[in-house]
Amino acid sequence: MEKEKRAHHAHVLLVPHPRQGHINPLLQFSKRLLSKGRIRVTLAVTVSLVKTMEVQTGPISVETFSDGYDNGRRKEDSPVEYFERFKMVGSQTLTELIKKQESLGDPINCVVYDSFLPWVLDVAKQFNLIGASFFTQSCAVYNIYYHVQQGILTVPVAGRPVISLSGLPSLAVTDLPSFVSEYELRPELLPIVLGQFSNIDKTDWLLINSFDKLEQEVVNWMAKLWPVKTIGPTVPSFYLDERVEGDKAYGLNLFKPVADACMNWLNMRETGSVVYVSYGSIAELGDEQMKELALSLKESNNHFLWVVRQSEEKKLPTNFVEETLEKGVLCPVLLVYIKPVIKLECGLT
Repeated sequence: MEKEKRAHHAHVLLVPHPRQGHINPLLQFSKRLLSKGRIRVTLAVTVSLVKTMEVQTGPISVETFSDGYDNGRRKEDSPVEYFERFKMVGSQTLTELIKKQESLGDPINCVVYDSFLPWVLDVAKQFNLIGASFFTQSCAVYNIYYHVQQGILTVPVAGRPVISLSGLPSLAVTDLPSFVSEYELRPELLPIVLGQFSNIDKTDWLLINSFDKLEQEVVNWMAKLWPVKTIGPTVPSFYLDERVEGDKAYGLNLFKPVADACMNWLNMRETGSVVYVSYGSIAELGDEQMKELALSLKESNNHFLWVVRQSEEKKLPTNFVEETLEKGVLCPVLLVYIKPVIKLECGLT
């Protein structure tokens, strides 16, 4: 370990928002960093997360800090209360982690943090460290959020025929992220989303999980405001360019995967014959939406693989599982990329 510390040129600390859809892209980015050589990477995750996750991160070190919920998040706490406590306790414990690394002779040089945790940049700057905000979504999404944050696009937006924003083509209201288009359903969440821009002008880099050719116009627009680098798509290298040897999975799971049983079932289906449905770890469908989706899958001409969390199973129509045994599979979580299926993935991550 001592020899490794002396050999690397930089030590990068990565701080993800403790959600699977936020951890995965940041973890894949860290593997890319390591593949360049002479860089040491440490992933900082919350204490409560370590207690439940399965970890296989290889040469990436894992350290913990507290979000104030070491025994798990309390159900009665709202998202606003959670983020406020996370900021208060996390700022202190992350500071202690950075000091510990320095005392061990392995100081941090750069902090890459999830954009939903802007306070991490304030902690980094206390130590005069380079800070890079990591945006997990597309440039187009952040363009829209920024215009709302600046007051150029005001909410609610219902009733507007066309939305015109710099760097983007004309949009309908239904093209906007649900935090904006359906603001009235969860108004308390929009300030959290817009908080990503609270200190953005102090960051050294904006790293975005996208690529230039996909969003060239909006990337050029954002580059006039901030030092933007597109570093996506951040998926396992095996499914992209195979530049990172042996990189076939993310390596950190918040839920116990059930990939083997699903893959065995998929291997018996024809290529392109299966619809994959997943709404992520946060989005919740209403009873009617759940029934409508279930009926659509049941009456379709395709086999289906539907990720349904255990908390959502009660919303399924009566006897749906029994009536679709020959056609589909329901699973609580599936953390694997699948090449030979049609993947229709919607909702929040």
